[in-house]
Amino acid sequence: MSPMPARATEINADFGPRINTRLARYNDDDYFGFQPTSRDELPDPTTLVENLARSVLEIIAGARDLDQIARWVSDDVYRHLAKRVQIAVRARSATGAAPTRPAFTLGRTIITEPLDGIVEAVVIVHGRARTRSVAFRLEGLDHRWRATALHVL
Repeated sequence: MSPMPARATEINADFGPRINTRLARYNDDDYFGFQPTSRDELPDPTTLVENLARSVLEIIAGARDLDQIARWVSDDVYRHLAKRVQIAVRARSATGAAPTRPAFTLGRTIITEPLDGIVEAVVIVHGRARTRSVAFRLEGLDHRWRATALHVL
């Protein structure tokens, strides 16, 4: 990336190269988008993974607001969770059930690092009636972890 944008040029057969007066545009994502961060500059992801798993299950159950984890998830994950919350709200309203905080304990947490600055993790969650798993893909962006994929199984 150079500080000055490159000028667009054309070849003119009669007079040689001609400089176009329009400047090439900056790619805003190069300057203002999320910047990847190396694993060495990021904290241990275990605590974040466990807290996100707990929060996601509480959000789906209606006991927590989705906006509380907005800074830790990507826009795609946020939209996916918003759809899941809407479906859960409709299901609760059809049965007349009130939102309650789910009772569960966190089991084993498995974390792998396929590439520098990327973590894939699974948290096993034991509830009263069933055991679930929450799978994540975290990417180091702007010196913090962000969940770019999330699945509740």
